[in-house]
Amino acid sequence: MARAMRILLVDDDPGLRQLLSLCLCNAGYQVSVADSGPQALANLTALRPDLVITDLRMDDMDGLALFEHIRDHHPTLPVIILTAYGSIPEAVEATKRGVFSFLTKPFESTTVLEEVDKALSLSGGSEPAPAEEDEPEWRAQILTRSPLMEDVLERVRMVADSDASVFIQGASGTGKELLARAVHKASPRAEQPFVALNCGAIPETLLESELFGHRKGAFTGATEDQQGLFQTAHGGTLFLDEIGDMPPSLQVKLLRVLQDQQIRPVGSTAGIPVDVRIVTATHRDLGEEMAQGRFREDLYYRLNVVALELPPLASRSEDIPLLANHFLTRVAEKYGRSVQGFAPEALERLVAAPWPGNVRQLYNVVEQVVTLSPTPIISEDLVQKALNEETDDLPSFADARSRFERDYLTRVLQMAEGNVSRAARLAKRNRTEFYKLLSRHRLDPAQFKPSPRKEG
Repeated sequence: MARAMRILLVDDDPGLRQLLSLCLCNAGYQVSVADSGPQALANLTALRPDLVITDLRMDDMDGLALFEHIRDHHPTLPVIILTAYGSIPEAVEATKRGVFSFLTKPFESTTVLEEVDKALSLSGGSEPAPAEEDEPEWRAQILTRSPLMEDVLERVRMVADSDASVFIQGASGTGKELLARAVHKASPRAEQPFVALNCGAIPETLLESELFGHRKGAFTGATEDQQGLFQTAHGGTLFLDEIGDMPPSLQVKLLRVLQDQQIRPVGSTAGIPVDVRIVTATHRDLGEEMAQGRFREDLYYRLNVVALELPPLASRSEDIPLLANHFLTRVAEKYGRSVQGFAPEALERLVAAPWPGNVRQLYNVVEQVVTLSPTPIISEDLVQKALNEETDDLPSFADARSRFERDYLTRVLQMAEGNVSRAARLAKRNRTEFYKLLSRHRLDPAQFKPSPRKEG
């Protein structure tokens, strides 16, 4: 169950502190209070709030001074400032410096709650904190607040103790290798090797040797015995990414290894026992690949004992601010940049983007805006420009095909007014296969049915 979001409320007026605390607690937030800026700073690290709400006018340290400290030491922590002395120039200056919003007293409680909800949803909460005591180490590298991702991680936890082969389906850039590493780290094999190979990146003539090894003299250039990745991963986990790109001749040999639990190096007549857990992944539709005779059905069922499907980034938009702020911190440190965060409007642009390239594309956009930003706070214009440039790039063949399929299916469903049988006939596909295509692209036929007409 997700924890309640933590809010630190800073105000030297006890009456207002109590009123706002009740309002926020009744809305389900966990509220801590401080009666001054120095007290807030003293408790900031221990409390690790997701949001700070502070009065502007306070003795010792005013709200803007408190904000300056927070911006310098906790750059992704959003701050809302309240004041009875608000003015347009003051508010403009505060928001330029990175204050999330600036509310003038008196205000309605609904207005405060709307701003709080917006700040928390767009900021991704505070900067990534050390893992909670009850947060297992195996999933520490996967940042998420998405129920869809939590469902996937729960399946990882359940399957990890077994040696069952795991098949990961997901579009390019969704983080399939990261999930494969989580399976390994959550398993009893965690202290043994994790070895990854992209099957589409190795020429067919070298892939067999890469996997199974070879003996000296087995082919031209084999000047010594070479151990393959199955042996390297002995006792641990072998992750075969883009398994759909494996040539048919290698599929037969991989199936034999899975059946016999031993490999035979190229040029050798003797088998070598191996103890390896197999995790595979692909962005391809292996159902279609099998139907076209490009992927062996018997191998598929050997590999797909437990299936995990990674949702596209656009389906877990609540994770976009969290990931964007995490990447910003990493990139700023990597390049020695003093960039501290995103303007609220910039985060809104990121959340609204379609992200065909998923998490990998998000990282590229963040890297671009961090390196080009002339100010500590990344502007909406800079994000929009980066998104447009990404959009103008030529998509990969797989992404272009996926977009074409979705657009085609949408058009067919519109023509058939949501009738799946009729749409399948128009597309010249059987009904079962057509349903699979709709499921893959998350298209609901009911959305294409005409609205009932109201009687006169």
